[in-house]
Amino acid sequence: MIELEGVPELIDPVMVAAFEGWNDAGDAASTAVAHLDKEWKGEVFAALDAEDYYDFQVNRPTVWLDGGVRKITWPTTRLSVVRVGGDKPRDLVLVRGIEPSMRWRSFCNELLGFAHELGVELVVIMGALLGDTPHTRPVPVSGVTSDADLARTMDLEETKYEGPTGIVGILQEACTHAGVPAVSLWAAVPHYVSQPPNPKATLALLNRLEDLIDLRIPLGELPEDARAWQLGVDQLAAEDSEVAEYVQTLEEARDTAELPEASGEAIAREFERYLRRRDGGGPPAGSGGHATESGESYLRDTPGGRGRPPMAQRPESDAGQDGGSDAEPRKGTDETAGGARSDTRGRAPGSGDSPRPSGAPDAPETSDPSDTSDPSED
Repeated sequence: MIELEGVPELIDPVMVAAFEGWNDAGDAASTAVAHLDKEWKGEVFAALDAEDYYDFQVNRPTVWLDGGVRKITWPTTRLSVVRVGGDKPRDLVLVRGIEPSMRWRSFCNELLGFAHELGVELVVIMGALLGDTPHTRPVPVSGVTSDADLARTMDLEETKYEGPTGIVGILQEACTHAGVPAVSLWAAVPHYVSQPPNPKATLALLNRLEDLIDLRIPLGELPEDARAWQLGVDQLAAEDSEVAEYVQTLEEARDTAELPEASGEAIAREFERYLRRRDGGGPPAGSGGHATESGESYLRDTPGGRGRPPMAQRPESDAGQDGGSDAEPRKGTDETAGGARSDTRGRAPGSGDSPRPSGAPDAPETSDPSDTSDPSED
C-alpha cells in the first residue's frame, strides 16, 4: 500500500501523464505536461526509484554543479499535484518521466497505486507520433480508449490496434484491467520536420485536453511559439522545390480527406474554446505537498522556448500518401556520446516507405494512434 503524506484531499482529480521516448515525437507530449507543471506551479511529491526501471547505459544520469558541489540527476518518473481554481476547481496529478527500460508491469502498478490512493477518476496519457501530415494544417489529435462505454460518452475512438506498443499502450491497458477510466491523446507530427521542439503539436494536445476535461488551460507563449515554428518551417521548405512540392501533395490529400468535416462539430468546438478564453477565469497557482513513495502496488501482474525551427528533410521518391495511419509510432533512438537520455521519435506505421528524417533508424512500431481517423493506442 502506498502511503502519501502531505498531499491534501484532491478535488475530482485527473492524472495526466507523458513519457519521453518512443511515444513522444518532437517531444510534443512531454512538453505539454511540462507546460502544465510550469503554468500551475506543480510541486513534486513523489519519484519512482530509478534503479527499478531504467538502464543507465540507455538513459544516462547527468552530473551538474550546485554552488561548487557536484550532484547527480537520475532518469526517473516524477509525480506532482496542481490545484486549478475557478468556478469548478479540480486537481491534476501530473506524471512526467522517461519510458522505462524494464519491468513495465511493475512500473504501471506503481503509478496505479498512486492513482488509487489519490482517488484519481480519469487517467489521460498523451503521446505523439510521426505521420504524413503537412505542417501547414492543424495538427491532428486523436483520442482513443479501450473502454467501449467511455468511447461513447466522451466521443472517442475505441482502439482496434494490434502490434508492438510502448509504455503509453501498456499503461492504458493496465488502467483498463484495474477498472480506472483511461484515455490516450495522440498528436501527429510531420515526419519531415520531426526534431524537437514542436510547439504546434504541444499546443494541439493541450487544446484537446482542455476540451476533454472541460478545463481552461493557460497557454502562455505557446501560440506565439507555434506561429514562429510554422513560419520558420515555411521558409525552410520554400528553399527546396522538392520539399515544397511534397508539402503541397500532403496538403491536397489532407484537404480532400477532411473536406466533409470542415464544419459542424469541429467548428463548434473551436468556437466554444474561443468563448471560454474570452470570458476568462485565469487559473491560480497550483499547490501540492510532499509525500513518501513507500508501499506496494495494488494491481497484480497484469498483461499487457522557442528556437530556430529544425530543417525540413528532403522527401524520398516513394513518399506515403495519406495523413496518418492506424498503428503506433515507430521507434527511433538517438544516443549521444555524452550520454544524455535516449531520444526516440514516434513514426506512423502503415504509411509505406514514406520519407523519414535523416538518422532515424528502422525499428518496430509503438504506441497506438492514428493520425486523423482511427487512432490506436493499446
